[in-house]
Amino acid sequence: MAEGALVRFDNDNGVGVITIDNPPVNALSPGVPEGIVENVERGNADPAIKAMVLIGAGRSFIAGADIRQFGTRRPPPVPGRRPHQVLDASHKPVLAAIHGYALGGGLEIALAANYRIAVPSAKVGLPEVLIGILPGSGGTQRLPRLIGPKAAVEMITSGRHVPAEEAKSLGIIDEIVSEGEDLRGAAIAFARRVADTRPLPRIRDRDDRLAEAKADPGLFEAVRKSIARRARNQKAPYNCIAAVEAACTLPFDEGIARERQLFDELENSDEARALRYAFFAEREVNKLPDIPRETKLRPIRTAAIVGAGTMGGGIAMSFAEHGFPVKILDSTQEALDRGLARIRSNYETSVRRGSLAADEMERRLARIEPVTSYEAIKDCDVVIEAVFERIPVKEEVFKQLDAVMKPGALIYSNTSGIDIDIMANTTKRPQDVCGTHFFAPANVMKLFEVVKGAKSAPDTLMTAMDLGRKIGKISAMAGNGDGFVANRSRTPFGTEMIILVEEGALPEQVDKVMVDFGYPIGPFATADLSGLDIGYDSRQRRAAQNPNYRKMPIADMIVEMGRLGQKTGAGWFRYEQGDRTPHPDPEVARAIKEKARELGIPQRNVTDEEILRRLLFASVNEACKILDEGKAYRASDIDVMWLNGFGFPRYRGGLMYWADTSFGVQEVYRQIQQWHQLYGERWAPSPLLRRLAESGTPLREAKPGRPM
Repeated sequence: MAEGALVRFDNDNGVGVITIDNPPVNALSPGVPEGIVENVERGNADPAIKAMVLIGAGRSFIAGADIRQFGTRRPPPVPGRRPHQVLDASHKPVLAAIHGYALGGGLEIALAANYRIAVPSAKVGLPEVLIGILPGSGGTQRLPRLIGPKAAVEMITSGRHVPAEEAKSLGIIDEIVSEGEDLRGAAIAFARRVADTRPLPRIRDRDDRLAEAKADPGLFEAVRKSIARRARNQKAPYNCIAAVEAACTLPFDEGIARERQLFDELENSDEARALRYAFFAEREVNKLPDIPRETKLRPIRTAAIVGAGTMGGGIAMSFAEHGFPVKILDSTQEALDRGLARIRSNYETSVRRGSLAADEMERRLARIEPVTSYEAIKDCDVVIEAVFERIPVKEEVFKQLDAVMKPGALIYSNTSGIDIDIMANTTKRPQDVCGTHFFAPANVMKLFEVVKGAKSAPDTLMTAMDLGRKIGKISAMAGNGDGFVANRSRTPFGTEMIILVEEGALPEQVDKVMVDFGYPIGPFATADLSGLDIGYDSRQRRAAQNPNYRKMPIADMIVEMGRLGQKTGAGWFRYEQGDRTPHPDPEVARAIKEKARELGIPQRNVTDEEILRRLLFASVNEACKILDEGKAYRASDIDVMWLNGFGFPRYRGGLMYWADTSFGVQEVYRQIQQWHQLYGERWAPSPLLRRLAESGTPLREAKPGRPM
């Protein structure tokens, strides 16, 4: 094979070693499947070859298909010449040797091999559902034959990555090599042991595990019901179930044909296009055009959190989950005890649900060290302030941190919207300060908004972006200013939802519209979960700063009634003792009507369509203002923030993508112009939105008006 080939063949004393070498993750880009086919056939044709090993070069086996190829006009595969078909037809044993990831088409190729071994750190999975399609190279037919339809349909509909040990217990992996053992050498030795074993084990020939479906006729209907909430408005999860069901009712080749039919229904669907857009947007968000790529990162081995409240505790959990020792500081032992109890309670809930092992809970708790003095955190590499969202409180914390932290320590703030320069300027080292905004609950939500202060050094920002990724988040850069990018772009959404209530909608109607749209929880229930006092304080701050600020008398009234949300048992909704289910409250409906009458606001029937457009178009307009001011690098970055910070339904692509594909920029602009005339200045169209509409440029292609 020519040097630099994507797939190469070596003869190691009678074992053909087929190496996929397509950096960085050995994706199945054009040339790779063909190279696998060519080399498997080469090994079969060579009398000196007794068995073959399929292995990946670099950091992974095969991490899946080249997603860029989906939705394009690809030449149809030659019948019988796809890798899984050629592997099926091989008359010599083929072993897949897995390290890193075997995902999607990579696992499907491994399943078509006769044997599979892996290193302990390897992960396997069929995550195609996460980009709106299904495994289209036999995965839905082979996996249920190997591990049973129940386990297979769970893996395929969740798209989760399965660790090697679990994969072995399920039967996906035949053998795990010892820690530190050379995978290539172990694979060659395994291949030699099985070289003469006949008949060759082929998953396609097995049907014993399929009896599970016959014994449980309601299996697939039960799975459909179990995913109904998270899979609403989506087709891919249900096509995945139908494909696995076909494996249990059809002969193998007919099942493969059914799988292909179900795949073809999905590949160019709106859902799949939106999910592919989201996938690439989450990679693009890592590109920082104004910071050199070669900027050296500062090392982070130890971390500290100031504030043991709900947010501080969630941040500490994020660090502990990813192996970082973390100190958590609060002013009193009582506050620390409450914070640690909350952390333990959260972990114990995960243990009860089966999503966390008890011994792993104890390991994570051991990484979290409570302390009551700033002196105890002075040698940490990074400290994140997570105290109450009031400027004087934060300023005092930053003065203390400036006095004790070692030179070069990074000092980050978890503020959700306060100008980061206010805190930075209380220190003698503003270059070491930036914002790192977590979203509630901090140990669950993926968005990590890095906020660029006026004096933040490039390595301060780059290290923050990298840190977010290391603790399992999706990092996105934002310019400084009230609300930064994520919360600022969502503020008009919050404004309109409350004004709609002033005009006659009820919280339960607004929440139903947004849940039906695809949000996991409605915006009023979300506000109750977060605590209504947080928004109340933000509104008071903005009203003090801006004489033209549009006040929210009904929202303020709810807080002033003592209804702070779930923590007080009542907010926009009421809550039963020990139950987080929001219940519509007649007292709230009465109070709203009385306040609207007092304000002279006439009540009317508000349609569901108006609610959806008012909430989201208001934020599209604000997003355009943010871009025009150079506070975000790309429109797609804003989509990433909405997907990972606010629960925007992923299968709709993101705020800007949804507006583009559901309405188009001209319709969005027309509607906003109309509401500007009707409702006044808060609906003034962004100049960028006007320019996009006039030129017909999609919202998702909008460029910033100036550098960040």
